[in-house]
Amino acid sequence: MEVFKEAQLLRKRLTKHRNNGHSVGLVPTMGSLHKGHLQLIEKCLKQNKVTVCSIFVNPTQFSNPTDLKKYPQNIDKDLTLLELTGCDIVFNPDVKEMYPQPPVVQFDFGQLGNILEGKFRPGHFNGVGFIVSKLFNIVVPDRAYFGEKDLQQLAIIRRLVTDMNYNIEIVGIPTVREQNGLALSSRNKRLTDKEKIQSSIIYKSLKAGEVILRNQGSARDVCNAVAAVLKKATLLNPEYIECIDMDSFKILVKDDITENTAICTAVKIGKVRLIDNLIVRKLRPSRK
Repeated sequence: MEVFKEAQLLRKRLTKHRNNGHSVGLVPTMGSLHKGHLQLIEKCLKQNKVTVCSIFVNPTQFSNPTDLKKYPQNIDKDLTLLELTGCDIVFNPDVKEMYPQPPVVQFDFGQLGNILEGKFRPGHFNGVGFIVSKLFNIVVPDRAYFGEKDLQQLAIIRRLVTDMNYNIEIVGIPTVREQNGLALSSRNKRLTDKEKIQSSIIYKSLKAGEVILRNQGSARDVCNAVAAVLKKATLLNPEYIECIDMDSFKILVKDDITENTAICTAVKIGKVRLIDNLIVRKLRPSRK
């Protein structure tokens, strides 16, 4: 496994691979890797000759400086995991390499970037768009892999690829969960044992919402069902609960649901903020 700190050296190495007809896959991460990340790597390995994993804690997507400072990092452990998984190349630049000057370009994803996470984390998707476009320009992958846990981010990146005419296939991978249903996240490491137990209720609440969906309930009914379950956990403080149409990624505000609906939520527990979602496909739209 090769590790690169400089973009120019990585470009040269990947040019040699392309000249040899090798396909290149990219898995962008901020490190502190878990099984969810490793599933992205494994999928990438199956579909490409060369797998590149980037590890970079991107400061421009953090609206809260404290959250950036506390983001867990363990590069030595990450590199060991990647080598064991079979990753070919790791790109681990520092901030100066990625941002030699303070950026002035801004990404505005319109309404897609203003709802849910965009509403509660101002500037977040500008930072996501900036770093992902940089990585795409450096690596020039044939495919790039992202987890569906960050469902809105996945929609943002797909729109970025469309608008910027990147010739890149975006591959979404289903959320990986712990045995109790808690979605794997690097931030889970900051939870106390008690908080981790209560956090498992987030997935239970989404499953309760799914039952309502499959029984022809409205978006309003679904959100109420999710909220009722979350309310039973004294440590959980939901920021939002919404149903999303997966095709348009618009919030469902009317009674009707659509064929492919996602239930999305963000929940604070102590000093940690967790997001999760449940995609419910092949529904028969309700007629309330």
